[in-house]
Amino acid sequence: MPTFAANLSFMFQEWDFLDRFSAAAEAGFTAVEYLFPYEHPPEVIAATLEKAGVDQALFNLPPGDWAAGERGLGALPERFDEVQASVDKALPYIKATEVQRVHIMAGIAGANDPKAQAAYRKSVAYVAGKLADVGAELMLEPINGRDMPGYFLNDVDVAAALIGELALPNVKLQFDIYHTQIIHGDVTTRLRRYMPIIGHVQIASVPSRNEPDSEELNYPYLFRELDLLGYGGFVGCEYRPRGKTTDGLDWFTDAGGRAS
Repeated sequence: MPTFAANLSFMFQEWDFLDRFSAAAEAGFTAVEYLFPYEHPPEVIAATLEKAGVDQALFNLPPGDWAAGERGLGALPERFDEVQASVDKALPYIKATEVQRVHIMAGIAGANDPKAQAAYRKSVAYVAGKLADVGAELMLEPINGRDMPGYFLNDVDVAAALIGELALPNVKLQFDIYHTQIIHGDVTTRLRRYMPIIGHVQIASVPSRNEPDSEELNYPYLFRELDLLGYGGFVGCEYRPRGKTTDGLDWFTDAGGRAS
């Protein structure tokens, strides 16, 4: 079975953020991910990981003004200096947590806008180079337009083609099964096609983005498929629990995890 990482921006909301690490560990998770760590000093995040005994699977670069609706900077022309600054801000956290995968959000921009396309390529190449210096990979994640209207990178096939064109060894596809199902469907075929470039997987039920235990996707089948394909990375649990997080972990136990 895959190694599951609890997404602490979605799960364990019953606890304060720094307490969610231990709560996830007590529920049986050996890794965690979340959107952003930047409200706490890097040494605090690192100490919290160590105390809980969990690995850091993934987090995002700073996304711009999240509260104002910004969802990343990568594809925004005239914002490249902020992309550079976002890497500088993230690097101490990358080093402190020893995370090996970092996601750059593309931002709200026209997918067919040549200026946005050029800006995104420039950002990806720059960030990949900086991450290569510390032994980390850069994740590109397509996000569906229903959850995030206007998001630049909204097509899995386009993201995969870009990764192939750039041919940068540490640029990988962040394959969110929830987003892929909404954008395209045909999840299993795309898993098989893109497995050589997949660096991280995320899960949630479709259409409600709850526990991966019902609705239109057969997750036990998909977990077996990941094993058959030889996927050795993390599977991030980026879902919204229907109620208390710990009350909805039967799927995790069934998949081989330990829920207390």
